[in-house]
Amino acid sequence: MEALKKAIDAFVNAFKIEDLRKKLLFTLAILVVFRIGAHITIPGVNSAVLGEYFRNSNNLFGLYDSFTGGAFAKATIFALGIMPYISASIIIQLMGSVIPAIQMLQKEGQEGRAKLNQYTRYFTVALSALQGWGISVWLSSLKVSTAAGNVSVLAEDFSSGLGNVGFRLLATLTFTAGTVFVMYLGEQITSHGVGNGISLIIFAGIVGSLPRAVLADVEMLKEGIQPLAMEVFILAIVLVIVGFIVFVEQANRRIPLQSPRRTVGNKVMGGQSSYLPFKVNTANVIPVIFASCIMFIPAMIASWFPNVSVMQAFAGAFIPGHITYSVIDALLIIFFTFFYTAIQYNPNDIAENLKRSGGFIPGIRPGKQTAEYIDHVLTRISLPGSLYLAFISVVPLHLKDAFNMNYYIGGTSVLIVVGVALDTLRQLEAQLHTKNYEGFLKSGRIRGRMAS
Repeated sequence: MEALKKAIDAFVNAFKIEDLRKKLLFTLAILVVFRIGAHITIPGVNSAVLGEYFRNSNNLFGLYDSFTGGAFAKATIFALGIMPYISASIIIQLMGSVIPAIQMLQKEGQEGRAKLNQYTRYFTVALSALQGWGISVWLSSLKVSTAAGNVSVLAEDFSSGLGNVGFRLLATLTFTAGTVFVMYLGEQITSHGVGNGISLIIFAGIVGSLPRAVLADVEMLKEGIQPLAMEVFILAIVLVIVGFIVFVEQANRRIPLQSPRRTVGNKVMGGQSSYLPFKVNTANVIPVIFASCIMFIPAMIASWFPNVSVMQAFAGAFIPGHITYSVIDALLIIFFTFFYTAIQYNPNDIAENLKRSGGFIPGIRPGKQTAEYIDHVLTRISLPGSLYLAFISVVPLHLKDAFNMNYYIGGTSVLIVVGVALDTLRQLEAQLHTKNYEGFLKSGRIRGRMAS
């Protein structure tokens, strides 16, 4: 309750400051644009027939659709969401560990990051076109069994001949342009709004699918399909998952630091104790997003070969909740946790910065021993952090199957929502503190002028 009160106070205080109010309203406006685009179906698709297919089949794209806020199930202009950009970022970062030229760019600071971001954008366009073509091929061959027989998802003008080819080209171009526009929206939030734009886009997509889940629950209760006791039990599971995630996300390992004493004139300065904090979940939700993007690849490849039974059987092993999916997803999450932590935190750089500032860890010599100690601490806290991410991402999927629910109760989605919400609140609080300090400085200048 105290955390919720702090969050509410942060938002209320932010709206009292003009600059932060503009940033918040800008962020909300961008997210509204994203949600509007998630309801605009591309030309040539019968959205009613496609919706019937997704409602009546245990398809391969349920989790992907939850990330896009239902945009994929409607074949909208934002059907691919931000996932091609995430995939491109993963590949560029992985290439940085094996290609010296990319390693150099990663170490060049702001200029190097700008070049890597540009390469990531180009690669995003290529991946979007590739995925868009695969989805268009799948849509053009998809027929749904209805009361009227097998009905094509495409409208009559696109159902055969040159119209079919025209639909594939049009759909590929539309999906690619939609992804590029979503990427642009995310970057605008990062530059001019509050929080990480790409993470907030994913957050908006997941939260956008919640009303459908609530309405589906209400409908099942009305029809007596789901007992009230079971709904209460499911709600309790969700609350426990959210509470557990919040608890772990707030946990951190504090390494004590000591600054040396210095004599300046007649005053003795320094000698103060502080700490170097490392979160238990050092990589936040990034490993989960990375792993999820990779786990979508088999389903995406299978969509290019809708009539090949071997490919469909292979992709079927990667349906969320299948044992193969769970094992590989967990291993990928553990790997990416260590990988991303190694990229984010360089023990040698941290030790060097401490040495330059004169700070040191009590009982540890500055330099190499400090770097080794920090690396040891990061390795020890990354292991439970990675296991936590794997557990919270995989177990709820099996709970979904165990209780025969028709929507995802959490795991990956809840982790991303809670993680992004906490990170955005932290950034908002940091900006609030900055504005308060600026206010103090301004008032001090005014008093100084009045005194003079």
